[in-house]
Amino acid sequence: MNKAIASPGRTREILDKYGFTFKKSLGQNFLIDANILDKIVAAAGIDETCGVIEIGPGIGALTERLAQKSKKVAAFEIDGRLIPVLKDVLGGYGNVSIIHQDFLKADIRKTIAEEFQDAGGLLIVGNLPYYVTTRMIMKCLTEDLPLSRMVFMVQKEVGDRLSAKPDSKDYGSLSIAVQYYTVPEIVTKVPKTAFMPRPKVDSIVVRLTKREHPPVDVADETFFFTVTRSCFAQRRKTIMNNLMHQMPGGKEKKEEILHALLQAGIEPERRGESLSIEEFARLANGLHPVFGEHGKDRK
Repeated sequence: MNKAIASPGRTREILDKYGFTFKKSLGQNFLIDANILDKIVAAAGIDETCGVIEIGPGIGALTERLAQKSKKVAAFEIDGRLIPVLKDVLGGYGNVSIIHQDFLKADIRKTIAEEFQDAGGLLIVGNLPYYVTTRMIMKCLTEDLPLSRMVFMVQKEVGDRLSAKPDSKDYGSLSIAVQYYTVPEIVTKVPKTAFMPRPKVDSIVVRLTKREHPPVDVADETFFFTVTRSCFAQRRKTIMNNLMHQMPGGKEKKEEILHALLQAGIEPERRGESLSIEEFARLANGLHPVFGEHGKDRK
C-alpha cells in the first residue's frame, strides 16, 4: 500500500511522476503535514455515515483522509491537470467522486442530490485559495445548504476576521455575515512549513458550526447585509457618512438615516467597527422602510 499522500516524500513523488508545476494564480499550496490533516478531520466530526464536499483537493492529501473516515466524498477541483492525478492516487477509494468544476459556479444542491442520497449528514471541508476565500465562504453560507458544519483552512488574516469581535481591526462585514449564519471557532494555526510550496504567510483552520436560528431578527437578510457592507465601505468614515454615500439616494435621505440611527440607539459619529451585530440588526430594520427594495445590492 502506498504511503499517505500528506508527506514531503510522497508529495514530491506524485508531482515528479506527473511533471506537475504549481500555478500561482490558483493559490496552489499542498499540505504535507499529516498532523494538520488529523486536526481538520477531528474538527469536522466525520464518521462513517457522513457525506463530505471538499473544495480544492489538490493531489488528494486531505481527500484520502476524508475517504477513510466518511461514507462519501465529492471533491471539486478547478485545475484540469490534477484530475488524472487524483483519479490515480485515489483509485483505491470507491467512495470518492472527483468533479472537474469551479466550485463558485457549481450547482451544489444538484451535487448533493446526485452524490449524497444515503448520507446521514453533510459537511464541507476545504483548503481555500486566498483570492476566492470570501466568495467561497459566502456561497456556502447564503445558499441555505443542508450542512451541519464547515471546516476551512484559510490564510490567518482571513481566519482572524471570521471570528473577530467589535472594536477590533479584524472586525468587518465578513465577520458579521459568518457570525449571523454560524458559530466560528479557531481550530489550529498552520505554519508555512506544512505546505509545498511554502506560502508567504501562516494559515489557520476554522470550524463554522451552522446555527439553527440567526442570533438576531432582521426584516430582510439581503438588506441587512447591504447595510453592514455600506457601514464598512470606508472604515475611517462615520456610519452616517458611509450610509449617505453608499446607500442609493442616501444624500437626499439624510434626515431619515439620522432618525433611524437615533431610534436604534446609535450615535451617528460612531464607526462601523464599533457596532455589535444586534446594533446592526436594529439599524437595518429601521432603515428598511426608508430604502426597501432600492437599498439592496444589484447583481
